[in-house]
Amino acid sequence: MSDVNWLEVLDWNGGELEDLRFVGYSYLKQGKYEVATTFFEALSVLNPDNAYDLQTLGALHLQLNNNLVALNYIERSLKLEPNHLPTKLNRAKALFALGYKRQAQRETEALSECEDPAIADQASALSMAYS
Repeated sequence: MSDVNWLEVLDWNGGELEDLRFVGYSYLKQGKYEVATTFFEALSVLNPDNAYDLQTLGALHLQLNNNLVALNYIERSLKLEPNHLPTKLNRAKALFALGYKRQAQRETEALSECEDPAIADQASALSMAYS
């Protein structure tokens, strides 16, 4: 990572970041994942410790089948927010896609026991899809 504080260099505050995030999310909602990825990659450079931006970037790369890149962003995000269940689910998806079946199965087994029924159901379905 660069030691340059781009927010200082650009003389930006949080408002500009929120604007970039809003535009990126708008493209994501439209299914324009490649365009959205550009915005979230910029955000990950400008504000590298934002778990939401990293989670979203990982999910976008998963959607684009860039599984190794996705896993990198997902892991960075989980270092900042280790208990974020949707991101853990995305990590399992990336691991399955990369062929790390045992590690992904452990992840989905743990997630299928969580209290959030949406996450538990998705984890169970993912596990069954790769069995």
